[in-house]
Amino acid sequence: MTETDKHGTWIVRTGEWRALSFASLSFFCLLTAYYVIRPVRDQLAGATGSIALPLFYAGTFIAMLAIAPLFGWLTARLSRRALLSWSYGFFIVCLFAFIPLFARQGAIGARALGVAFFIWVSVFNLFVVSLFWSVMADVFDSVQARRLFPLICIGGAIGALAGPTLTSLLVLRIGVAPLLGVSAVLLCGALVLLWCASATRVARAGADQDGPIGGSILAGLRAVFTIPFVRDMALLMLLSDGVGTLAYALVADFAKAHYANAALRTAFYGHIDLAVNILQILLQVSLTRWMLVRLGYAAGLVVPAVVNVALLIAVFAFGAVQFGVLGYSLSVVTLMLIVTRSFAYGVTKPAYDGLYTRVSREIRYKGKNFVDTAVWRFGDLGVTSGLNLLRAAGVGFGSIVLLSAMAAGCAGWFGWRAARESRTVETAEEHLEQTM
Repeated sequence: MTETDKHGTWIVRTGEWRALSFASLSFFCLLTAYYVIRPVRDQLAGATGSIALPLFYAGTFIAMLAIAPLFGWLTARLSRRALLSWSYGFFIVCLFAFIPLFARQGAIGARALGVAFFIWVSVFNLFVVSLFWSVMADVFDSVQARRLFPLICIGGAIGALAGPTLTSLLVLRIGVAPLLGVSAVLLCGALVLLWCASATRVARAGADQDGPIGGSILAGLRAVFTIPFVRDMALLMLLSDGVGTLAYALVADFAKAHYANAALRTAFYGHIDLAVNILQILLQVSLTRWMLVRLGYAAGLVVPAVVNVALLIAVFAFGAVQFGVLGYSLSVVTLMLIVTRSFAYGVTKPAYDGLYTRVSREIRYKGKNFVDTAVWRFGDLGVTSGLNLLRAAGVGFGSIVLLSAMAAGCAGWFGWRAARESRTVETAEEHLEQTM
């Protein structure tokens, strides 16, 4: 042991450092690559307001449904290294392909290019991050995940700070199109480092964790309906994401009303990202690791749900209030978005991904990827479309917020159930195989 405290919470064993370092650096490069181009996507949402979000999310959901069978086919036939190469390689090529399109934005049209880019970035983010954590669930076991996943998340959080900073420094000097090349180079680095992390043998040395998984290309979809653990993870995703999507939609309306041009909106969203990632790091180094080690994965899923309920009650009571922080004007809904995202990525995400270390490789890759992509974007589409329908039906802001608070409370319940059921997944999977 090289690092410890009297409770054992901060232990990182000597044999774990190599894999932990490669994984943290890979996640740093991955999220830096994403956050370099994220402000470009978000300012588009701010330009249109929440009314256009169902269109964006519908396109993303359709794209996810199209990709899911292809990913299932690749997962069944390719080794882990080959799967990483083909998947990340596809997105790297796409980034380079967008460069000449952005250079001709005037001829193509900002709206057409913007919608396509919004959908592509949303697919890119969910897909590559989900695959990254599937590999981490291969490399580390459940006990290690409680201690090490929050540390890996810190690498990503630092990358999420570096990305917007890099964008702010470069965009006025080189323009938007070359930023896509910067993102592609960073994604190449993330891939190489992920190869190195996945080549280590930390806890699962006796198993073939690099060979093809096999199985059905639709195993992820089937698992949602046949395995209680995966079903509860899907419901957790839908309900907890609904709170974040509502906050995102309300902030999009706020940005449209208070910031007149793309530059101001981009800066506004950049400040939100900065605040989210600072708070996320603070949570990961202070609360998350202690809570996961001492209290277990269920606490990492229930506590953020309680925080979301409290935030929504505050929005219900003080929704129109604005206040100043360090010279910036913030609304209560903006604060809700910052805190909700911070707990989602700083607390919920390590616990959520850690649960997949307890299940089979097919569920880690196919089931997890389907929930993290298609189910997630279905939730985005449902929440934003439902929000527009409720507004059209004359449902008041307060009633919408209270409905969201109920959803947040249910998310905590399904998180607790998923943590309990993760220990019995193998029996359910054996039953599923016998029925196929």
